Amino acid sequence: MSATLSPSSSLSSLPLPSKATIPPAVRRGAWQIAAGQAMTLKARSESVLRVRQGQLWVTRDATASWGSEDLVLAPGESLVVAAGQKLVMEPWDSFGATYSWDASADAVA
Repeated sequence: MSATLSPSSSLSSLPLPSKATIPPAVRRGAWQIAAGQAMTLKARSESVLRVRQGQLWVTRDATASWGSEDLVLAPGESLVVAAGQKLVMEPWDSFGATYSWDASADAVA
C-alpha cells in the first residue's frame, strides 16, 4: 500500500495498521544471543536447538562416540542434542541470532 502526500495533507490522515506484527523469531519460546556473546547449554533430556534468525556457530562436546564437533546452523536448521550433552554456541556473524531450545517431543511440529 502506498500513500501520496500533498503539501496540504497531514500524517494523521495516513492509514495505520490496526495491530503491530511481531516477527516469528521473537515470539514466545525464542531466545536471542547478541554478537560477541557465547552461551553454554546442557540438555537435561533429549532436546532440539533450532535457529530462527541469524546463524549460530555451535561446538558440541566430545563423547565416547565422536570427538568435539563444530557446526554452523542457518535459519530453519536444527540440531538434536542428546540428554546430558553440552554445547557452546555463539552468533556466526556480527548480527546476533535468535534460537529456540525445546524438548525433542515438543519440537517435532
